[in-house]
Amino acid sequence: MEGDSVRPETGDGATAEVLALAKVVTRLRAEIADLEGVASVAAVVERAKGVLMAEAAVSADAAYRILSDRAERRRRTLLEECWITLSRAGSREARPERREAASEAAVRPPPYPSPSGTGRHLGGDVREAGPRVHLARLADGLADARTADDVAELLRAVLGDAEDVDAVMIYRSAANGSLELAGHAGIEATLAAQWSHIPPLGGVAALEATATREGVWLEDLKADDHLLIGDPPERWPTRAWLPVPGPAAPVVVGFFRSRAGPFDPATRALLRRSVRLCGGRLRAGPDADRPGGPQEDAEAVQRVLDTLPGPAVLLTPLRSAAGEVEDYRIDAAAPESVDVAGRRGRELVGRRVLETYPTVAGTALWDAYRDTLSTGTAYESEPFTHEEVTAGVPERSVYSVRVSPLEDRLVVSWIRHDGGEHETRRLAELQRLGNLGWVGWDLTTDEVTWSDQVYTVFDRAPERGPIRMEDLPGHLAAADAPRVGAAVRRLLAGGPAVDEPFRIPTASGVRHLRIVAEAHADADGAPVEVHGFFQDLTALRDAELALVESERANLVQRGMLKAERAVGARLQDTLLPVPEQSLELAGLCVDVAYVAADSGLNVGGDWYSAIELPDESALFVVGDVAGHGLPAVGTMAQLRFYTKGMTVTGSALPVVLGRLNRLLLHTAAEPDGATATMVMGRYQPWDRRLTWVRAGHLPPLLVRDGAAEFLSQPEGCLLGATFDSQYGQATLDLLPGDHLLFYTDGLVEVPGEDILVGLERLAGTVVRLLREGGGDTLARTLAALRPGNRDDICVLDIHIPDDS
Repeated sequence: MEGDSVRPETGDGATAEVLALAKVVTRLRAEIADLEGVASVAAVVERAKGVLMAEAAVSADAAYRILSDRAERRRRTLLEECWITLSRAGSREARPERREAASEAAVRPPPYPSPSGTGRHLGGDVREAGPRVHLARLADGLADARTADDVAELLRAVLGDAEDVDAVMIYRSAANGSLELAGHAGIEATLAAQWSHIPPLGGVAALEATATREGVWLEDLKADDHLLIGDPPERWPTRAWLPVPGPAAPVVVGFFRSRAGPFDPATRALLRRSVRLCGGRLRAGPDADRPGGPQEDAEAVQRVLDTLPGPAVLLTPLRSAAGEVEDYRIDAAAPESVDVAGRRGRELVGRRVLETYPTVAGTALWDAYRDTLSTGTAYESEPFTHEEVTAGVPERSVYSVRVSPLEDRLVVSWIRHDGGEHETRRLAELQRLGNLGWVGWDLTTDEVTWSDQVYTVFDRAPERGPIRMEDLPGHLAAADAPRVGAAVRRLLAGGPAVDEPFRIPTASGVRHLRIVAEAHADADGAPVEVHGFFQDLTALRDAELALVESERANLVQRGMLKAERAVGARLQDTLLPVPEQSLELAGLCVDVAYVAADSGLNVGGDWYSAIELPDESALFVVGDVAGHGLPAVGTMAQLRFYTKGMTVTGSALPVVLGRLNRLLLHTAAEPDGATATMVMGRYQPWDRRLTWVRAGHLPPLLVRDGAAEFLSQPEGCLLGATFDSQYGQATLDLLPGDHLLFYTDGLVEVPGEDILVGLERLAGTVVRLLREGGGDTLARTLAALRPGNRDDICVLDIHIPDDS
């Protein structure tokens, strides 16, 4: 409990600092519980802000600042100021004839009842007024209340006729857990004298409320065993003792009611809110507003600290009921006071030492606070390291502290030793990461100062010292010296700041640097100092040159590829003339389509051949050479011509593939060596038989009687792969109306898609087109259906006409 004494050492070995910290934790938990009731305060503040927003046409933030400034200026709490604002707004609504420019004194309702005791202060019956009106009157009256007696009289006046409250008693905790009467109203002097002091006895409701920090409601005196105030006790058949919430010394308020019966929920809520509203005035103590009191003393010290350089704070000891120091509160702080977490100046005011810096407990500094208070002797510490955890991150700093007595308070000042080192380290890191260093020239003494990084930028040994300003052009590349020298002379003549690139020769090569500097003039306008920095731009310059060279190389390469494509395309057109209409070979109708890829600069190696042989049979070939460009076109030409030559001379088709395979393997050792796939068939018109072979190529597609089927493939891997390749052949008897498709992979392949999906799509498309009557131009139609193709497309459609 807060009234317990704190002893230096307890029986179980716990130190006074540990007990103090435990009390802090206990009190903070109590404050968290009190915050549940404070939630209603937010609604009052928001309503008051809304009134000001409507009256003054200001934003919500501006309205809050106005309320806060008024409360501080008039020595009220924010809640009191909000209730006063709402009360005035209600008065204006009740009396629309009142001018808005009326003074505060004219609109403020009287804080106490009229002599007649009617309780009619707002133009109506107080009993009919809601809690808002009662609290508004209470807040308005608190502005004039100076003592606890004033507060007690105000509570009795506001709650008297409304809730039949006849008397009010206010007690404060004293030494040894006893209570002292601080104020009363409705109590005669003899009774007040009799109960001016309540020793720490059991069975006293006021002590119970103080100890438990909860309200005590006495609503049935016959069944209650508490020691009752008054003679006879039946004078006040119902009573309530409510503690004032907050961290200060306990204060309890007693309400005595002449009407019997329990307190209804609305009445209980009104009494609690009334006590909370008066808490700021009651916790301040009897001398809070007297001239020269603690509050005025703290403000006077704050005014002094505001004028001083360096950090310093005013600490007020917070004592238990037994007089032991439990904690310290910061009541004033110099503007340059900064703690390890970065809080500055008045951000520190109101904070408690153990709550904000719990690791201070038990240290030499904590003992110094106690010793200085007891002996009045100032304390000066040696430098020490202090650590606090802020947002989960430990923060360390080295301090020297001086503690000086000021009556019953302490003035604490300190020096942070690592602040300058920390900033210096950060500046050095910044210069290193930016590859720059600062420079300064004192023109009156001709002294030049360089940071360490400038020596690195200039590749200059530090023992050689900095380069004087007038000597700087002599260290530059000859082409840059006149320009930089002229800029420096303009700067020294009062001209604008300098920002010039230049080059310097060093042992490691030429460096590209930059100088940025400006002059500072005296009262007469003459330059006296120059400040700036040098930056090493060599890496950036090298990257720019490399980028330019890369772009130049890309342009050259692009031009070469365009020229190569043009040559390849012309050669391809010469080798593969695509007919504008279907061919007729050996009694067959042959439709041919060739489409180059839409993207890329290189031509591809797709090719076809459809010729009639000397024995009046027909040869059909479709091939695909790996790669692009002129090498692919050259390989395609070789394969095309060799195939024609060998088949014309009567070579069997498997033999032809074997020889072509050896041809590509022979050239594979050369730079232009390549691989290829190929499908080839010989058609005999006299028996309508097709003999065909393949080398790693996609299977031909046969469409017969409205159904599509891929032919079973004979043995044969791609050309140019291995010397051990074996090539088989297959035969197929064609029927009138059949369509047989030879094609390259560009017709079916889609990146990221399984090739089987593309083959199924091709089969379905061919059947659909033939059903729609597109058999005469089937190859060209299929090629046209693949816009945006990434690869060349070559299609050969062999159609056996109907016998009719």
